[in-house]
Amino acid sequence: MPDKVLDDLFHETLKDIYYAERQILKALPKMARGAQSDHLRQAFEKHRDQTETHVERLRQVFDIIGKSPRGKTCPAIDGIIEEGEEVMAAFKGSPALDAGLIAAAQAVEHYEIARYGTLRQWARQLGLDDAAALLDETLTEESDTDELLTEIAESEANVEAAAPA
Repeated sequence: MPDKVLDDLFHETLKDIYYAERQILKALPKMARGAQSDHLRQAFEKHRDQTETHVERLRQVFDIIGKSPRGKTCPAIDGIIEEGEEVMAAFKGSPALDAGLIAAAQAVEHYEIARYGTLRQWARQLGLDDAAALLDETLTEESDTDELLTEIAESEANVEAAAPA
């Protein structure tokens, strides 16, 4: 069996994040419906729209490397999404629900930030400058979403979750 190289690793990781983004597209509407705060609901809805763009950018990256867009099951994102669903069920209607939703969403964001940062660096190493630029756009948006979630947590959700009953 021939040795695998960075091209192979890049492609495998690209399939991983493609799968993850498509699962996130399914989860975000549920999270938006579950959110109690209008700000949080709007953040989830905005990020769903961005995620559609992220999927399209990934398709462009697949095209750049001459591969068809295909995902591979990502147990990490499946587990993170499952934890978010557990939070929604366990804290439904409670003052801590939005804080829990934000924590779950930030776990997703941090996973995506790690993946996109790595893929961007590998694309640069491989001389895939157009792919690196697309991945960098998405990385910036994921980081911005993480910052927005932190702002909502600090200004609203965590305060409400900590208030005495």
